[in-house]
Amino acid sequence: MVFNLKLESKERIRVNSFSFKQRKNIFNELSTASYDVIVVGGGITGSGITLDATTRGLKTLLVEMQDFAAGTSSRSTKLVHGGLRYLKQFEIKMVADVGKERAIVYENAPHVTHPEWMLLPFYKGGTFGKYSTSFGLRVYDFLAGVKRTERRRMLTKEEVLGHEPLLNSEGLVGGGEYVEYRTDDARLTIEVAKKAYEQGADLLNYAKVSNFIYDQSGKIKGIEVIDQLTGTKFIANGSVIVNAAGPWVEQVIEMDEKITGKSLLLTKGVHLVFDRQKLPLHQPIYFDTPDGRMIFAIPRNGKTYVGTTDTVFHENLKNPGITLEDKEYILQSITKMFPDASIRMSDIESTWAGVRPLIQQEGKGPSEISRKDEVWTSKTGLLTIAGGKLTGYRKMAQSITDTICKRLKAQGIESGPCVTKTLRLSGGEFKKSSVYHPYVEDCAKELTKLGLTFQDGLNIASMYGTNTNQVAELVSRVIPSSRLPLAIQLTLLYSIEYEMAMTPVDYFMRRTGAIFFDIHWVEQWKKDVISYMKLVFNWSSEQTSQYSDELEARLAEAKG
Repeated sequence: MVFNLKLESKERIRVNSFSFKQRKNIFNELSTASYDVIVVGGGITGSGITLDATTRGLKTLLVEMQDFAAGTSSRSTKLVHGGLRYLKQFEIKMVADVGKERAIVYENAPHVTHPEWMLLPFYKGGTFGKYSTSFGLRVYDFLAGVKRTERRRMLTKEEVLGHEPLLNSEGLVGGGEYVEYRTDDARLTIEVAKKAYEQGADLLNYAKVSNFIYDQSGKIKGIEVIDQLTGTKFIANGSVIVNAAGPWVEQVIEMDEKITGKSLLLTKGVHLVFDRQKLPLHQPIYFDTPDGRMIFAIPRNGKTYVGTTDTVFHENLKNPGITLEDKEYILQSITKMFPDASIRMSDIESTWAGVRPLIQQEGKGPSEISRKDEVWTSKTGLLTIAGGKLTGYRKMAQSITDTICKRLKAQGIESGPCVTKTLRLSGGEFKKSSVYHPYVEDCAKELTKLGLTFQDGLNIASMYGTNTNQVAELVSRVIPSSRLPLAIQLTLLYSIEYEMAMTPVDYFMRRTGAIFFDIHWVEQWKKDVISYMKLVFNWSSEQTSQYSDELEARLAEAKG
């Protein structure tokens, strides 16, 4: 089965799958390989650096101690947004940079980035005033280079309530509308990682750096890394080592040499998910709370999610918990903004919490701290990048890769220019983003020939974009005796064969997002998915039990 679509990108360097088989091969070849760049951290920042470095012709390795996007990069508000609120803090350059990056991310990955009109209501005595909001949005349009069709619209009180009848009408003065880009942060990260692999990089999940290796002059020349799934230890040599471990950057630095005068402030953001019938919003809403926190209420595929909190956090970074206080704070915000919705604690279907690594700034609270990124360099040569926003990942990667290239050039290693500004990500290889929606419709019709429903076809084509063909080709590999529906078998096999999914949590949380947005579906199919993966990976009873327990733990956390 072939979908006819002319691709703009060049022929892929690698045609073999990005799977557990290749993961094993990469581990086995580490000791004989010599890398120009080794990146520690497989979130959006580390994946972006890996893609930039490998497309400049540098031999690049990425190692991630968990799964790709397991940290902050799967636990954000899931917006590629331009940082409108930072205008209030006069962070003009940040607003200009990330605003322009939104359009780049969308053009290169329209299957995981979707423009939507965001409604910004303003109230008498509130954070946003009628004239200041109009002026701010106009400046925002200019700085971000917003296309004419997506520039701000100002609305009267009556127009605002016409757009969103659930809003509190008391004290409402009017509102503004502007375009933001909704994304799936984990899938965006996966697509960046896959593209890096296709372009020649080596990437390993569940590979934890346990130590650094130094030359006689005390400079870093490699890493000691442990396969978290087997316990086997490996050595990898590299000319430049980059620490892009997000909330864990300081832990990585502690294995090297403490950098004085630099530190992170970790903050936790919590989101609650409701059935859309309980909170039936017509469009995304953005509002600030009296204590200056940024709250989004966003409808998505039959659900509405609301967040975020912004509190200092120093506990379990891998699985930050949700407290009763977190829930009550968001529920109070919902009640104030949408009083007729009558949302209760029992209406919460699922939750997630993420930890943001911010650059410490003395005298500023979590909501006031800049989201800018910084690069730190240790005496041993370790490069560390910290801070930043999801939206600006590509620009951040370009900046630090420029630094890497200068260092390598001094060692006699040449590299090419940055090409990521116009490089389509895996699954986003359309000539223009406008092709995406017609393509999805055509694919959905074709996929019905495999026995899928039209809706299942839409879901698959929407999620995988130009990789839908690879998903469809896996129909010859499905197991007829399995209880799993064809759509689940295809997406599960694709996650394993082309996205290096190694555990049920990888599939349910980061490859599909179902633990967050369709938790009842996860409960329905979890046993069959585990049984399926047991056959594919040849797990022992002990391993099967271990992965099953891990999934149950993540489900319990999501339920709060």
